[in-house]
Amino acid sequence: MTSQKEPQEGLSAPAKMTGPSSWSRVSCPCCISSHIEPLVLIQLAENIQPITKQWIMSVISAPVKAGGAQLLVHPGEDMKGDMIVVAAPRCTLLRVTEDLGLCKTYQDGNMTAFSFEDRDNFCNIDNMQQFLTLAERQYIIKYELDSMRAMEDQRIPGIPAPKGKLKARESILQKLEKAGVIRNITPLHEQKVLSALGKQWYSHKSLWGQPLDSIHAYFGGTIAYYFSFLDFYTLSLFPPAILGLFITFFLPSANFSSGNKTESALAPPKDDDDQPSVSSYMVQAVFSMLWSTVFMELWKRRSAALSYRWGTFNLAEQFQEPRPGFHGELGTNPVTGRLEPLFPEWKRRLRIGLVSMPVVGVFLGLVVMGMAGFYFFERLVSNWHKASGSYFTAALLYLPSIGHIVYTNVLGNIYRNVALQLTEAENHREESSFDYHHTTKVLVFTFFNNFAVLFHIAFFKEDMPLLRKRLSSLLIVTQVVNQFTEVVVPFLVDRFLTSADRNLKEDDPEVDHLQAQGSLPAFPGLFAEYIELLVQFGYLSLFSCVYPITAPLLLLNNLTEIRTDAYKLCKLFNKPFSAPVPNMGVWQTAFEVLSFISVVSNCWLLLLSPHVKEFTEDAGLSSSKVLIIAVIVEHALIMVKMILAIMIPDEPDWVRIKREQIEYHSMQALKKQRIMRSRVEDKVPLKA
Repeated sequence: MTSQKEPQEGLSAPAKMTGPSSWSRVSCPCCISSHIEPLVLIQLAENIQPITKQWIMSVISAPVKAGGAQLLVHPGEDMKGDMIVVAAPRCTLLRVTEDLGLCKTYQDGNMTAFSFEDRDNFCNIDNMQQFLTLAERQYIIKYELDSMRAMEDQRIPGIPAPKGKLKARESILQKLEKAGVIRNITPLHEQKVLSALGKQWYSHKSLWGQPLDSIHAYFGGTIAYYFSFLDFYTLSLFPPAILGLFITFFLPSANFSSGNKTESALAPPKDDDDQPSVSSYMVQAVFSMLWSTVFMELWKRRSAALSYRWGTFNLAEQFQEPRPGFHGELGTNPVTGRLEPLFPEWKRRLRIGLVSMPVVGVFLGLVVMGMAGFYFFERLVSNWHKASGSYFTAALLYLPSIGHIVYTNVLGNIYRNVALQLTEAENHREESSFDYHHTTKVLVFTFFNNFAVLFHIAFFKEDMPLLRKRLSSLLIVTQVVNQFTEVVVPFLVDRFLTSADRNLKEDDPEVDHLQAQGSLPAFPGLFAEYIELLVQFGYLSLFSCVYPITAPLLLLNNLTEIRTDAYKLCKLFNKPFSAPVPNMGVWQTAFEVLSFISVVSNCWLLLLSPHVKEFTEDAGLSSSKVLIIAVIVEHALIMVKMILAIMIPDEPDWVRIKREQIEYHSMQALKKQRIMRSRVEDKVPLKA
């Protein structure tokens, strides 16, 4: 802790960063402290003028009513430097905690929605490091920075027009980023805490177990929910993996062939001799359908328990502020009465209908073209192999599948960037609406890109050997690529390129350490990670009955995935901002939709399997009767899934009771406020 007599000009010692020297001052008595915690680093352009930096600092420290963020700022090394360090006073942290609807521990030990007026009755209210997690404190700063709005038309000092021209109610932060004044905004790492977390997380000798509470406290809700889901999903892969190994190794294909053993031994091998039997098809198909339902229902219960433990199960659903990227003509919002940018809904729908949907259609057409190319080369290589019969051409049989996998991956990466640009052009007002439309675009394309060819092979070509070969190619290539990118590349990057501590200088290690943190690449987000898990889940729930070894391969991949994802997050990227969330959001819905589709997929795969066809022909069943039986079985299994979903509540009883208690107490408090207000209003005329 530093004293008030320390010099104001620098940060040459770590103590100066935590003391009050050079920090902006606050007028609120309860926010004055001898210890200030630096939380966020703002990196400015290298040629930034001191007058521009001074103006940015003044806006950040200005009151909310004046369009500022009401935060504490430090100029970094000096006013000529290209960094600003940001902290948060106590009252700002508490006010935003209430705005977000976070629940905290009350004096009776229960989690309760935080109220600023009732703050003295919450535990650890005098210690912000214990009351709020590090991730929450840093997100609150980002929340306040995003909320900064110009109160009137003005010009940013030191920035020539038109880049430096601010319109009334325009987002100040977004304007500074577009003008190139702000290069990056990064939450600061606490190296001691991060090292301890890394030892518990990716350096742990055990293959199982993650410190989820520590992950949530340090990295925040969105990161913690991803790793908790990955952990739960990987654990849930053990039952289908065991079943897949049993079907693969204890039900050999020799036992599946019809006829006596002597005739089978003398007869030439058929193309479908390596396929599972009728019984193994049925067991694997029914198990996949029931497993996917039970897995998702149990995960929802797990998610509800985590949301209570992390204080996010009662997040406020208030009228949202415009997101920073929203733009439009300045006007009065008809709901709030506030002056803000307005954008007509009909224009947004026009952009969706005339631009976004056609572009998405073009990319879906490219998927179809890739599928046609796959079939063309598949037929070409197959004919070549039949003509030569060599080992070389046998190996080439997998080449069309590998080439198509590479094509779909490249097309998927291009589309994700296009989907982001399309959603930006649609100009959604709320952040939640933006995320919904962006994610929906990506999910529609991902499903079509990854599963269209498999559905076509299964239901139109009815070629089970080709489907099995395609699945094996997908899984093997994906495993090899993932292991290389998840293990080898991160190790090489960390070893030779991006160690945050490798380039520290001896003259000013505190300042240089901040610069080193900001020099790391930005965290790319969890989009690609969720897509990977969704595609995995689709392979397992939709098609594993024709390739039972799917689950063991996915299990091996995910056991490595947990550690490598943790390693990359801790070592290779800047720390991301992470919003408090009550669940996985739209991703949970996507997994549930795949679980429902698995019923249709597995029923029809079972119907189309060669052994089942042979069985129905031997039984004398006509194709119409078989179709009727398949539809009946499909509907019966859908009913079973619905019954299971109803029988397994989405949240444990104790979480439901806690949530209802909070709702009841909120209603009682609102009723009490109304009574008090009415009493005051009744007394006013008497006094007059």
